[in-house]
Amino acid sequence: MHNNAERHRRTAGSPSEDPVAQAFRPVKSAFWAVGLFSFLINILMLTGPVFMLQVYDRVLASGSVPTLVVIAGLAIVLYAFYGILEGLRSRILARIGQRVDARLSPLVYRLSSLLPVRMGKAAARIRLVQDLDAVRNFLSGPGPAAIFDLPWLPFYLGIVFLFHPVLGMVGLGGAVLICILIWLNEYLSQKPAQEANQHSGRRLADVEAGQRNSEVIAAMGMDHALTQKWDEQNAGYLETQRLASDRTGLFGTLIKTIRFVLQSAILGVGAWLAIKQEITPGVMIAASIMTSRALSPIEAAVAQWRGFVACRQALVRLRQILGQVAGSLDGASFELPLPTRKIDVEQVSCGPLGEPLPYVNGVHFSLEAGDGLGIIGPSGSGKSTLARALVGISPTLRGAVRYDGAEINQFSPERRGEFIGYLPQDLQLFDGTIADNIARFRPDKSTEKIIEAAELADVHKLIVSLPEGYNTVIGRAGRALSAGQKQRIALARALYGDPFLVVLDEPNSNLDAEGEAALTAAIKAMRNKGSIVVVIAHRPSAIATVDKILCLTEGRMAAFGPKDEALKQVVKPVPTTIGAKF
Repeated sequence: MHNNAERHRRTAGSPSEDPVAQAFRPVKSAFWAVGLFSFLINILMLTGPVFMLQVYDRVLASGSVPTLVVIAGLAIVLYAFYGILEGLRSRILARIGQRVDARLSPLVYRLSSLLPVRMGKAAARIRLVQDLDAVRNFLSGPGPAAIFDLPWLPFYLGIVFLFHPVLGMVGLGGAVLICILIWLNEYLSQKPAQEANQHSGRRLADVEAGQRNSEVIAAMGMDHALTQKWDEQNAGYLETQRLASDRTGLFGTLIKTIRFVLQSAILGVGAWLAIKQEITPGVMIAASIMTSRALSPIEAAVAQWRGFVACRQALVRLRQILGQVAGSLDGASFELPLPTRKIDVEQVSCGPLGEPLPYVNGVHFSLEAGDGLGIIGPSGSGKSTLARALVGISPTLRGAVRYDGAEINQFSPERRGEFIGYLPQDLQLFDGTIADNIARFRPDKSTEKIIEAAELADVHKLIVSLPEGYNTVIGRAGRALSAGQKQRIALARALYGDPFLVVLDEPNSNLDAEGEAALTAAIKAMRNKGSIVVVIAHRPSAIATVDKILCLTEGRMAAFGPKDEALKQVVKPVPTTIGAKF
């Protein structure tokens, strides 16, 4: 466990470091290599103009076939070196993109899973994996090569100036005009590109929501209405995408046209100068090729402009989100001992992320090892919000939750997993085997602890009755389980490793009588082991084995204390069933 935490710290970096900058730091030397290869490639690109210059001014003038053979052979050798260097540059860029992706992807995945907890509703529009893909695709494509070639434009134009100042002025005028068009392209395309990216994120969110709720959609005939909603959303996406594409395509076409016109203009001016015998025909051809080469990186850069803009915007988002959240993922580097004695809730006010007002106000109580607490109250009273605060999910706006005197944020997330078990109201199992799900996908999972947790949840017999037992794959690509079976496996996951605190939110919502009896036995067994068990319930059977009750009303404590005494304060004396009014 310690080794895993250390590996994640090395991946994420310290809180003071920018994770994106840290991911790029090891590839700086590779960028230097790309720069060196670009230097050699651009020098070798002089082969074409020089060859044409020699053919027109030397070979044709002398009629020497041996001279033609020699310079042609030399040109072939130089072009071969050019091809090798171009291939190596492409391979290096591809590996730079993969290296950056490999260093950031573990952190991006962790954040993608935890963003809803840490950022609330704002996380719905964030797609970190998609942003990382945009960065990798640009770095691995021809875009960076075009950027490395752009600084050579003055070098080529300088050679054209050496051929003749008039030719140089024509080339410079074309280059200035193209640079103005590039600036206009950036200015006019930036906003449509951002809007297209936002629409794309919303489209993906709609698709994911539809897949998660496919049964509801099919059962209640919602597919037509949701398809109309998708069609409206997709129309907005296509509109912004079309606008961004049209503008980029317009400027790309203009730049390509200007380059062709400029190349012909160089030939025309060169021919005029050759007629005046100020330059040779070879210089005319060489200047035309040189000017075309000087402007070709600009054309390539414009062709890759959408990828460049997407990469730049993705890097801004990655820096912003990773800088805000990544540093707090691992918590304190000093590992405190696991709590074993008590939990103190000190005047806690908390609420869901993104909400301006707390849902729970001024809650305070203490629990000792072996205590069982039932949290009751009407719907919307803050029960689940308080449960999330106990396990470190909902932010504590005021007050503190202390484990053996230490606030929960003093424990790293992996450390918390060793003493917290949590069964949420909206339970989810992951694609994988039943054993992996119960063991929380830990690499150091224990077979004995898996079976022990399954037996506590009374799901061991069900699991071994399956053809592949604990190796049965569940999830989208695996075996389908009933809601009750999922809940009991999720209960086993919460009980795995005998955690000190077990929080169960509506743990019997999908259980039959046999399952409820197993739940009652599991709560009793965990309390006998010294665990603190917190149960949120609407049905009285779920709190049959707890000894304390906390009643919440509109986010405030209405009662707290031993079960019998607390229930007398909140339940009218008429009912004959314990807790019938909650």
